[in-house]
Amino acid sequence: MTDEEKPVAEEGTQESVPGEALSSLDVLQSTFDQFLSTANVNAVYASPVRQGDTVVITAAEVFSAFGFGIGEGSGQQGHHPGGGPGGGGGGQTFSRPVAVVVCTPNGVSIQPVMDRTKLWMAALTAAGFMLATLSKMRRPPRRR
Repeated sequence: MTDEEKPVAEEGTQESVPGEALSSLDVLQSTFDQFLSTANVNAVYASPVRQGDTVVITAAEVFSAFGFGIGEGSGQQGHHPGGGPGGGGGGQTFSRPVAVVVCTPNGVSIQPVMDRTKLWMAALTAAGFMLATLSKMRRPPRRR
């Protein structure tokens, strides 16, 4: 059978065997496998960079979020019945550098990467909670 003779999947479906559409669970499994493949060791540790006797490797924090849903329904609008299955999903992978591993003839050291924005946000959040707690403590008690 040539490529021109092979059956083609209908739009919106995937096929594992020609002429046989994948179930929703197969599509979910395939999508989830592709999504998790992004969270591998290559996403965490970059390729080593060599400069003379020094080797530098960056390390990252990787966070992945994923959601998927499927359903089926039926209904009627006026005199027209309707219904059918549906589904959707999505995900996102985030990464940020957290450390640099430096290997020299004198030894190995790990240098943290400081995220100043994250530190300031944490400090402002803590200060906000402390101020809210202090203002609540200074109020006179409620009468019942």
